[in-house]
Amino acid sequence: MQGTVAAPSTCARVLTLAAGAILVFALIAPAMAAPLRGEPPPDALGRDRSGADVSISQHRGKVVIVTFWASWCGPCRRELPILGKLRGIVGPEHLEIIAINYKEPRREFLDVIRGNPGIALTWVHDTRGVISASYGVEALPHMFIIDRDGNLAHVHRGYSAEMIDGFVQEMLALLPAEVLAQPAGS
Repeated sequence: MQGTVAAPSTCARVLTLAAGAILVFALIAPAMAAPLRGEPPPDALGRDRSGADVSISQHRGKVVIVTFWASWCGPCRRELPILGKLRGIVGPEHLEIIAINYKEPRREFLDVIRGNPGIALTWVHDTRGVISASYGVEALPHMFIIDRDGNLAHVHRGYSAEMIDGFVQEMLALLPAEVLAQPAGS
């Protein structure tokens, strides 16, 4: 007795689907992987509120902090004013902070910004999660500290008041000595 053999068209369809699934995975897997310390993270970060392109490379020579947040994330909402204050102390000529909203409706993104007019950050809206996927973000807040050469120096997942001192020390260590020697706010 002979076994049943699938018609060539069925086999061809199964092979085509399998090949398609492998191709899709090969294309999206690198985007889902988190950037590695010591290497450049994804450069393109979307557009700011005025529609201007935002990238890591346009801030070469500065320490850049990229943080992913959402309005429903209490720790994120506590972190953003601290980052704004830190940028004010260090100075925008030495420190850039890019706050990327994680997959929320535009209204909620804008409500947070309007509710915090004194926080001077570069605000980016990642509606579809494309930027967050390229950074491997799966939990919030999620912060990436990038050195003056554009390489990933540190990564922080989550937030606690206790981590602030360590994070600040990491960031300060990336600044040039002459910046650290200046009085605050000069």
